Amino acid sequence: MGFSPLLFSLVLSLIVFPSSQAIPFIVLHGIGDQCSNRGVTRFTKELIDWSGSKGYCIEIGNGSWDSWFTPLQDQAEEVCSKVKEMKELSQGYNIVGLSQGNLIARGVIEFCEGGPPVRNFISLAGPHAGTASVPLCGSGIMCSLAAKLLKSEIYSDYIQSHLAPSGYLKLPNNIPGYLKKCRFLPRLNNELQGERNVTYKQKFTSLQNLVLIMFEDDSVLIPKETAWFGYYPDGAFSPVIPPKQTRLYMEDWIGLKALDGGGRVKFISVPGDHLGISQSDIKKYVVPYLGSKKKTDDKRDESHLEMEYRASAFPSEGESEPNYRPSTIMGYRPDLRRMPDV
Repeated sequence: MGFSPLLFSLVLSLIVFPSSQAIPFIVLHGIGDQCSNRGVTRFTKELIDWSGSKGYCIEIGNGSWDSWFTPLQDQAEEVCSKVKEMKELSQGYNIVGLSQGNLIARGVIEFCEGGPPVRNFISLAGPHAGTASVPLCGSGIMCSLAAKLLKSEIYSDYIQSHLAPSGYLKLPNNIPGYLKKCRFLPRLNNELQGERNVTYKQKFTSLQNLVLIMFEDDSVLIPKETAWFGYYPDGAFSPVIPPKQTRLYMEDWIGLKALDGGGRVKFISVPGDHLGISQSDIKKYVVPYLGSKKKTDDKRDESHLEMEYRASAFPSEGESEPNYRPSTIMGYRPDLRRMPDV
């Protein structure tokens, strides 16, 4: 039997372009965190070790402070500028997002002009459809300032310009205010009727894989199903609408339905609270999308070991103990029966 030219070309392509060739990735951390924190450093390093890919944590401003007080649009623009300057990413890259960092990641995917292509987007606990509560902070000057801002009108121009979470706070009992005054998420999700941008949808549907990881006991995201694009109906705090029954999905405002129809969306549920993911689940659900087939065997006990970077961790070597602990940045579950009308 002869050796066909087609088979020869296939063999040659596998030799020249091996399937295990690693694509670099970036990590975008959550609110109150920074790349130099031990938890994020460890998380990034272990993804590098387990995947065999080059990885980089992209910092925005000074990290913790700017994650709270720089508007998300500005944060996304800063990341856009940085990825365009990184030669390592010029042929494409993957994104791993943590909590709020996922909205910045989507801002880069949808809004960044002239940037390198994003191949896979792995989202851990992302508030993609919004959240009905805001993160709590703790103590210290930064948290005191955040608390004062949170007591103000969340959809006012001042708060929208000075508090990052206000850009994705979606109160079901004030949808008109949200659509009119919230500056980030309505645009990101193409929610504004008459202003829907087909380019955002085209860019989002260019992803090869969208991995949406929801935490079964998430007490930060309200509701937890927002990690899958599920949310409350307009005007009520119950029931939660499953992602495939939302208007965003059914009318395909951003291309989620198209991605899902092509088998490119993975809806994954893991045990644990917000970002409390085990190493075994990281290896099972995150590492395979980082572009390498490197073995991830590890002799350490991984049975439900929650990573130190859970919303995040400890000061780096030489750092003094911070006045606030990012690990305590947890949302509060409001008494939905007592939520006032707005």
